[in-house]
Amino acid sequence: MILASIPSPPLQWRSFNVGEWMREMGATWATFNLTIHAYALCILLGIVVGLVVTNRRLVARGIESWLILDIALFAIPLGIVGGRAYHVVTHPSDYFAGQDFARVFYVWEGGLAIFGALILGGVGGWIGCRMNGLRFTTLLDAIAPGLIIAQAIGRIGNYFNHELFGGPTDLPWGLEIDLLNPAFPLGLPPGTLFHPTFLYEAIWNLLGAAVIIWSGRRFTLQWGRNFAVYLVWYGIGRIAIETIRLDPSESFLGVRVNVWGAVATVLMGLLIFVVQGRRHPGLEPSGYRPGHHSPTEKQLESGHTFSVEELAGEAESSVSRSGATSRSR
Repeated sequence: MILASIPSPPLQWRSFNVGEWMREMGATWATFNLTIHAYALCILLGIVVGLVVTNRRLVARGIESWLILDIALFAIPLGIVGGRAYHVVTHPSDYFAGQDFARVFYVWEGGLAIFGALILGGVGGWIGCRMNGLRFTTLLDAIAPGLIIAQAIGRIGNYFNHELFGGPTDLPWGLEIDLLNPAFPLGLPPGTLFHPTFLYEAIWNLLGAAVIIWSGRRFTLQWGRNFAVYLVWYGIGRIAIETIRLDPSESFLGVRVNVWGAVATVLMGLLIFVVQGRRHPGLEPSGYRPGHHSPTEKQLESGHTFSVEELAGEAESSVSRSGATSRSR
């Protein structure tokens, strides 16, 4: 069979009531109603995968395992607040034109803008780094591929919400949208297919993760320059995708606000790459800030006696780091 279009998922897949399901299974004691939304699950899955990837990259830099969780306590909540605030500001008619104001807080309905999440999430990450003795640039470089993978997973939530699709298309991967969907453009005939822009972005993001990892290893990018690659890659893709999206958005000088945000993201990435390359031509001396140490160094200072296995592992780690330094020179 040849794919003629991409069907949208049934509306009942959009959310799942745990209490109702348990009562149907005979659990009469389950009097609660807990609704789980597919969009929220995609966001949570993306966060988990992003944290796992970031932790592996930080550990490879000699950082304490799962220190990222202490930083995430600040970065993730502020990122969600920033992402939601940016979306609401750029879509005011959805929330302030006679609508129920409480919908501003209904994050599960969709609407988390990455540009706002980057701003406040970055503030949270900086706070977490200061409190845990980690270099902020080390965090940025480590989080770059995990962040863009998390974004790719989160975009699948837009599929379950039947949102963020592009203009009409007759391509075989055109997306089916129900005629009763409020976002269905007026005047188009039933059966019109649309560009699945959320899928385009997900694919672009996964390709970006590979580019970020490859460039970081090939050119030993540190001091925030690996994160700069993320900003440039994502911004370029977002500029192209925004031009075919149909969802309403505020405009400035006839251009969607998100396009301006993407342009700013690209320029910021280029600026970081150039400035940091000139300021820091060598490698970071440590992933920790001056005055802070890795767990091994702390144990040495406290008089901890290492076993043969621990010393062998530390020696192997030192050889790997020195090898990377010599290659970068």
